[in-house]
Amino acid sequence: MNRALRYASVGVLAVSLLAGGSAAAFAAPQDLHSPSQVVAAAPAAASLTAKASATAVKAWEQFRISGTAKGIKAGTKVTVQQKQGTKWVSLPAQTPVSTSGTYSVRVKLGLKGVNQLRMGVGATVSPVITVTVR
Repeated sequence: MNRALRYASVGVLAVSLLAGGSAAAFAAPQDLHSPSQVVAAAPAAASLTAKASATAVKAWEQFRISGTAKGIKAGTKVTVQQKQGTKWVSLPAQTPVSTSGTYSVRVKLGLKGVNQLRMGVGATVSPVITVTVR
């Protein structure tokens, strides 16, 4: 009889816990606008695009690199980078991002041959573009 009493009391306890838990769940509807329920949107990943106005130029002939900057604050300067050997070197050509998220910079190269260029700001870089200098 002792065992039967234990099972009955465990059963009653389990039912009361389940009923109490579900009653608590239904008792107070949650405010969907409460700060604990608001999920912050993840910041957009920064990205740059780049396009050269010419694919081949004479030495020291001016051309433009233009593109868009997403997730980068207006006024932030983007810099032209050139691959020299195995390293990317920042050139003294930079321009600020406009309020519309675009940029355009004038470039002159003297290193003859195929030049690999990209735009960069911090750790964000554009895809590589190629300009041949004759």
